[in-house]
Amino acid sequence: MPTYETLPRFSSDLNRLTPEQRRRFRQTVTAFVEDLRTGTFRAGLRVKRVRLAPGIYELTWSAGTGPVGRATWEYGPERRPGTPHVIWRRIGSHDILAGP
Repeated sequence: MPTYETLPRFSSDLNRLTPEQRRRFRQTVTAFVEDLRTGTFRAGLRVKRVRLAPGIYELTWSAGTGPVGRATWEYGPERRPGTPHVIWRRIGSHDILAGP
């Protein structure tokens, strides 16, 4: 199981999400963790590097008819050998990319 931590700004962003947005994020994280284990991200997660922010990635999911959700993250130093460590940086809408 990959390890993770959250930055204070991520926690603050998360608290501002609606219950439905948080639920969608938890569903997306389940798939994200599975893909971290295999080392290949499925296309539906739309994982890509954030331009002009070296080492930071964006994870995007659709909330159907609602707003698109995004989270930014980076790899941190492994806490357990051979296990990815993720640092969650921001979560919300497209606006988070201004300060990923």
